[in-house]
Amino acid sequence: MKSEDQNLASFRKKLYGWYERHHRNLPWRENQDPYKIWISEIMLQQTTVQAVLPYYKEWIKLFPDVKSLSLAPLQRVLKSWQGLGYYQRAKNLHKASEIIMDKFNGRIPQDYNELKNLPGFGPYTAGAVLSFAFDKFYPVVDANIRRVSMRLMGLKGRVNLKNDKNLLNYLKPFLPQRKTALFNQVIMELGALVCRPKNPLCLLCPITEFCQAFKEGKQEVIPRPKKRNYRKIEAVIAIIKKNGKYLIQKRPPSGLLADLWKFPGGKRKAGETLKQALYREITEELSAEVKEETFLTRVYHAYTQFQVSLYAYECTIKNEPHLKKKRHRWVTLKAFHRYPFPSGSAKIIKFLEEREKAKDK
Repeated sequence: MKSEDQNLASFRKKLYGWYERHHRNLPWRENQDPYKIWISEIMLQQTTVQAVLPYYKEWIKLFPDVKSLSLAPLQRVLKSWQGLGYYQRAKNLHKASEIIMDKFNGRIPQDYNELKNLPGFGPYTAGAVLSFAFDKFYPVVDANIRRVSMRLMGLKGRVNLKNDKNLLNYLKPFLPQRKTALFNQVIMELGALVCRPKNPLCLLCPITEFCQAFKEGKQEVIPRPKKRNYRKIEAVIAIIKKNGKYLIQKRPPSGLLADLWKFPGGKRKAGETLKQALYREITEELSAEVKEETFLTRVYHAYTQFQVSLYAYECTIKNEPHLKKKRHRWVTLKAFHRYPFPSGSAKIIKFLEEREKAKDK
């Protein structure tokens, strides 16, 4: 029987050998730039690598360092984030960059508590930046590491963040004192490429001999999938045009999709028809009365907790709308690219653009 030290050595050797042959060449792994690692970690929250790659590359072009991000207008930052969702992440990046410039002279701090107190930095992000950028001895637990660890331990049940302490204690003996970042990266990569949430590729895994879930044939049910209960919402949107420009309005600075732009409109209430909801929303939001409406398109988009159907109507109104300078804009179709919109509204903009192209043919 192998000793514990031999087991650890075998575990690491097999993992590192697999990583050397199969790891992905990702742009934030090219060096240990703490800013680039920080940006990638925030972007990768709740988002896949393939979805993040184009956004990350464009972001680094626009905001190559902490200073450039801190000096950028928030609306430009939000526009660059459009399509990634969870927009509070972008607002936190912007706010944290301002604090780093003001308090730390533009240098990302290497102290855990100082990092954790910055907007958007939780225990994972702070540990990940310290590990990957500064190679400090911080084990990290993201969704991939959480899943790999639960399967190695044979820990049944759903993912529970309260178990992270137990998972960290389990991982600590495997964690080398030096090159901690590499170990963390290897486990994360294994979770992303092999030990996947669904249909794990166990035959390609280098450490099945250490995996309790594999031994018990339970790798498909560990961790137990989380049930999602989406709330279904129907909303109406008014496309109001005047002198070749469209009316848009800014969402409140707090709450869902804060500080993004949208077309006038809102949720349909119980018992309302779509037309009734449209007329009510325009009266409430613009102090205006709809004269005529023509249905344009319906788009669908799923958010974290909502499944939203947006019904867009082209509207003419009887009286001048009551507009606020800071909240409303009349913009041309070409100018839409300057404003950050939620993904559902962006689909409607695409419809409008395609309609204009069809007219030009």
